[in-house]
Amino acid sequence: MKNIVLIGMPGAGKSTIGVILAKVMGYNFLDSDLLIQEQEKRLLRDIISEDGLDGFLKIENQVNRDLVTDHSVIATGGSIIYCKEAMEHLREIGQVVYIKLSYETISRRLEDIAQRGVVFREGQTLKSLYEERCPLYEQYAHIIVDGENLGMEPLMERIAQAAQKEY
Repeated sequence: MKNIVLIGMPGAGKSTIGVILAKVMGYNFLDSDLLIQEQEKRLLRDIISEDGLDGFLKIENQVNRDLVTDHSVIATGGSIIYCKEAMEHLREIGQVVYIKLSYETISRRLEDIAQRGVVFREGQTLKSLYEERCPLYEQYAHIIVDGENLGMEPLMERIAQAAQKEY
């Protein structure tokens, strides 16, 4: 079995669910945001403020595009879907699972958005970001899992079942 790649909006629970999913399935866990911070020796928010949005996306693309792993659950950053090379690579090495949540749920979860290193363009709102990204998540996903009104455990189980069915 290959990798399971989690995509979705910031606050969708990719990292939290990814850790539990990896444990349950006996997989490794990789958080691509942490890999970026490790490579760059800077926090995501510092990379974005120092290198700008395009600079950050270039680094995010490179780190994810160059990822070599097997039997891993990979939690990606919410902006990964702007990185064409990285997404093509992730689709080749794993099952891409989009954790789909409503705008209301995402906005409730992201109260302190600045600390998250969320990638906004000038003048962009969370709502416009959500509307821009959702079609891209759906386009790249092999599997779409609706996480609305599900706790972490039931959502993790739903993802594990969907991923195993695909293999």
